[in-house]
Amino acid sequence: MLLQTLREEVPAANLELVRHGTVLYTFGNVSGIARRDGLVALKPSGVPYKLLTPAGIVVSQLAGAPVDGTLNPSSDLWTHLELCSYFPTIGGVAHTHSDHATAWAQAQCQLRGRLEMRLTPDGRSEV
Repeated sequence: MLLQTLREEVPAANLELVRHGTVLYTFGNVSGIARRDGLVALKPSGVPYKLLTPAGIVVSQLAGAPVDGTLNPSSDLWTHLELCSYFPTIGGVAHTHSDHATAWAQAQCQLRGRLEMRLTPDGRSEV
């Protein structure tokens, strides 16, 4: 299977979104990038988190062309690709629809700052 390790990490990272309560239903996803290969691994569209498997993860080129996987990529594929292309040091993207973020967006309020958080391999979060 192409990108075996990354395809194992991506479902695990998606399950972390569920564990932390930052997603609802299938709304949100995590991608991982293999920069040397120019490939991105992403959660497939509409698949419940508990049914994710490494084989179900979709692999695409940074230009968007599908490379491996039988399912459709998330509809957020182009957002992930754009962010991975624009920010050359990130290892992937976590995209959520948490209650607070959704409410903020619906209120159409402007953000004045930027907060970045990442989960470490041992499950801690760093801000």
